[in-house]
Amino acid sequence: MTTHRLMLIASLAIGALLCLSKPLLAHSFPAKEQPAAGQTLSSAPSEVSIRYDAPIEHLFANLQVLDAAGNNMAVGQPRVSSDGYTLSVKLNALKPGSYTVKWSVVCIDTHHTQGSYTFSLSGTGS
Repeated sequence: MTTHRLMLIASLAIGALLCLSKPLLAHSFPAKEQPAAGQTLSSAPSEVSIRYDAPIEHLFANLQVLDAAGNNMAVGQPRVSSDGYTLSVKLNALKPGSYTVKWSVVCIDTHHTQGSYTFSLSGTGS
């Protein structure tokens, strides 16, 4: 083989590895939250759900909804949808106030991500 051909093959191999490495370095981050971050609701939600941009591992998924006193308002354990993209938890009856949603997940490629956001429930409505 000529040097030119070896360099071409090496360049193609490196390019292929770079293209493949992006999915291998994936992390799961929220793509959509319900209720949304910063949203003020007039009626209490029955659950909180977060859709991620990559599938998550159900064994390591955690989702809490904390009131101002730090009490977790979730009912039972969080659930991961069958496609692995959505994490949700049912809620106890919420009173008007501010709530913090804390999440922690592991992407199927084993990368851990976590975060939090708040939403509010106004004193109007039911």
